[in-house]
Amino acid sequence: MKRVIFLIIICLSSVKLHSQEVELPQYVSHLADNPFLISPTYAGIGSGLQIRLNGVSQWIGVKNAPNTQSLTVEARLAERFGGGITVFNDKNGFTSQRGARLSLASHLILSDFHDSFLSFALTYSFTQFGVDTSEFSNNTNPTGSPIGSPQNLPSISSNTSNFDVGMLYRYEKFSISANVLNLLDRKIERFDPSEPTTLRKYTLFTSYIFRKISREVEVEPSMFVEYREFDKRSRTDMNVKVRKGIRDGYIWAGVSYTFLNDQFFQPNAIAPLFGLKKRNLYVSYGFSITTNKIQDFNYGTHMITLGFDYDRRPSLARCTQKMMMF
Repeated sequence: MKRVIFLIIICLSSVKLHSQEVELPQYVSHLADNPFLISPTYAGIGSGLQIRLNGVSQWIGVKNAPNTQSLTVEARLAERFGGGITVFNDKNGFTSQRGARLSLASHLILSDFHDSFLSFALTYSFTQFGVDTSEFSNNTNPTGSPIGSPQNLPSISSNTSNFDVGMLYRYEKFSISANVLNLLDRKIERFDPSEPTTLRKYTLFTSYIFRKISREVEVEPSMFVEYREFDKRSRTDMNVKVRKGIRDGYIWAGVSYTFLNDQFFQPNAIAPLFGLKKRNLYVSYGFSITTNKIQDFNYGTHMITLGFDYDRRPSLARCTQKMMMF
């Protein structure tokens, strides 16, 4: 019986492992001052090096709920080029995903008079999927007769590689980026041959910065849309963020409203967040309130971000200069 249960868990886990890439909560990406996680086209936009360490614990109170950690390092590599790397670790029950993404971005000037810029990016990703079987055992030998002590069953793992592409257009305080993730189809090597081979995901991110409210305050509304090619699922995050300048930095607060595109008036989650940047150090915290039926079984999703920014000489090319006040 234990062997049957184990095999069922392996089959269910393998579908999850092979049909998805790691899911980093998107409100973490933007509202934690790290748009590079949403689109690699932002790599190199700014005056120096940016490091962000994110930790996300989903559905607190639910046993073996997803936990994700990611480290991003992004910097300008030349006057018109930028690059970055993301290292992540995601654990969900007995399944895990670990890997890295390496990105390179190029920035072009369309118009100096109107601050019109165009950026392109290419990302290579490597992911290792695994199933931990250390807590499972087989109490029978291959002949079916019982054995004296449990026998550990072998763990399962597989590696995949893929590519992402992205494009970013900026016009003064307005920006919009489009991205295609997992360009290559996946080969089915084992498990259920009916598993999807297409993992392509399309994302759109746009924002606008308002500065007329106050000299020390700027407001940035933004929207993130995601569409999956295989099962036609789509969702939208609508966000707003307010930054206020302080001595040697700024403070900010924001909120994210997430919903499925066929259920606009039924939000999946609402996430208030806030943060502080002081000199070269950065910290932020967010709390996501789940509004569907799972809210009765958990205490929400919690996120914390720690960061370090190293400023250096700004690029002479305006296409790699920030359009934000702070």
